[in-house]
Amino acid sequence: MPSRFRVAYGGLVAAMVVVVSLDQLSKWWAADNLDACGAARRSTFDLCLAFNQGMAFSAGWGRGPLIAALAVAIVAVLLWSARTAPPVGRLLMGVVAGGAVGNLLDRAFREPLVGITPGFMKGAVVDFLYTSFWPTFNVADSAVVVGGILLAIVLWRTPEFDEGHGSREPDGTAEPTDPETSAS
Repeated sequence: MPSRFRVAYGGLVAAMVVVVSLDQLSKWWAADNLDACGAARRSTFDLCLAFNQGMAFSAGWGRGPLIAALAVAIVAVLLWSARTAPPVGRLLMGVVAGGAVGNLLDRAFREPLVGITPGFMKGAVVDFLYTSFWPTFNVADSAVVVGGILLAIVLWRTPEFDEGHGSREPDGTAEPTDPETSAS
């Protein structure tokens, strides 16, 4: 019989590993094979290399340690919240956490851009998916945004488990309630 931990967190960890792997492999490929985005007019969608010292929309430019702390906090909250999330929610939490970890690895191990003092968590994040209508992004960014939206929908549509309906166990099952004590 599988352990409660494996049932509760197996899908989340697997989703994280897949997202981090796809993200890091795609960034490695992009850094070795793509030209810089530059100012040239491009088609609606293109692949070109860009680096970002901030987060979404370049917010927090040069504040790598603060952004890294926020990413770690988000991953911690997702892992803690996964205990009571439905199975699909746990998978999506793994997708979002994997995206956060993917960009966190860039901050930890890549060089900062020129003009940014090297230091703890100040590496530049590799972006390479260009659109004419959205800032250049990467697999990790996609995982955070799409996974986060889908997670919000799943959690919004999941019925609450309160005292009258049982409480959720880490394996996603609900504890049975005593019909005599739960009748109002």
